[in-house]
Amino acid sequence: MGFIQEGFAQAITLLVQRDPATYSAIGATLRASGLAMAASLVLGIPLGYLLGYFDFRFKRQLRIVVNTLLSLPTVFIGLVIYALLTRNGPLGNMGLIFSIPGIAIGQTILALPIVIALTATAVEAVDNNLRITLMSLGANRRQIAASTLWEVRVGILSAAVTATGRVLTEVGISLMVGGNIKWHTRTITTAIALETSKGEFGMGIALGVVLLLIALAVNVSLAGLRKRS
Repeated sequence: MGFIQEGFAQAITLLVQRDPATYSAIGATLRASGLAMAASLVLGIPLGYLLGYFDFRFKRQLRIVVNTLLSLPTVFIGLVIYALLTRNGPLGNMGLIFSIPGIAIGQTILALPIVIALTATAVEAVDNNLRITLMSLGANRRQIAASTLWEVRVGILSAAVTATGRVLTEVGISLMVGGNIKWHTRTITTAIALETSKGEFGMGIALGVVLLLIALAVNVSLAGLRKRS
């Protein structure tokens, strides 16, 4: 147990002294996850609304597909994105392999089904009288959509929290697409795996503590928004 205590002590030292490698991994994580969450929310909320609000042919089958995608392994997503972005791949000329935007693309694919599924579930739970009332007041489709999404804002916040947690803690995409390049694409999770395998428990614990603090900050912020709503 002594190495654990030493690891926590070293973690405090690394954080207080602003170790460059530690903060580089933190920055890469925040940039990649920030891009991924912005893209997944912009795409996922409208798609989730459409899936939950309208009845159409093959809706049930589409919902099964979306729910299945919730269990996508991160290493599989990483493999697919790597194959697409690698130099010999169909998108290789874009230069996104081993880059933060490349990682963000994979993480967006990871988060998108979560946002779609949870938004659709929230929309489906809305009282049908809301739509009838809005239509009777002369609301157009855009106003009905906006009012419905506002009504389910707590559910959307929950979707954002869940997706953020999945994105922050994934390893496979960051490792395969980002390449775990120090000072460039090394994220918190890949750094933890690497440093721990080298016996550098202090760095690993420090990054783990930071990851917990980031998750805590996100949850506290969204909880504040939920309470205000």
